[in-house]
Amino acid sequence: MTTLRHSLAVLLIPIIVAFSGCASTTTSQLVPSPQSPVCQSSAKALILWMPQWRPDQKDVHERETAAAEGMTQFFANSGCFSSAVVQRIAQPSAASIAAAVAEAQSRYDKLVIVTVHELGPIVKIGSSIALVEGGTEVVLDLAEYLLPASKPHRVFSVQWRDGGPGVIKGVASLSQDIQFALAAGMQPAKQ
Repeated sequence: MTTLRHSLAVLLIPIIVAFSGCASTTTSQLVPSPQSPVCQSSAKALILWMPQWRPDQKDVHERETAAAEGMTQFFANSGCFSSAVVQRIAQPSAASIAAAVAEAQSRYDKLVIVTVHELGPIVKIGSSIALVEGGTEVVLDLAEYLLPASKPHRVFSVQWRDGGPGVIKGVASLSQDIQFALAAGMQPAKQ
């Protein structure tokens, strides 16, 4: 009987640890780092965004809908710019970027191109004592143009994660997650 109790205890300890340690941790990294704020509360900006998913990406439509909603909400509510127009574009060519820069020069102070590489839940099984480790991840490339310049002033990446051992998240938070990633990268003034 003692051996059976001991065996059950050995089996149950990792499960108890897995479900008791469900604390979520948020991390963000700018590459290269550090970066000065892209946001400028007195500027008018044109924000062009595009997805660049991996070939085996699932739920593309849902992710693009969440990205569009999140970006629209971020630029409407963050105070990042005095005004911002957000538009989705297809994969840009050098000619289409040059045309966007030329068109934006007379109406905007800044052009920001946001490329969404990753927006979604992540799950790792057996990667820690918690058995399951997950959360959500957002990976963006930002290219900032100070108009009328036709070349980017700077280009950098934002890698944002929220999760940890025992955390399982779905797609419901993706619109909010991309807003957090944009805030980490664009650095609006605290209100």
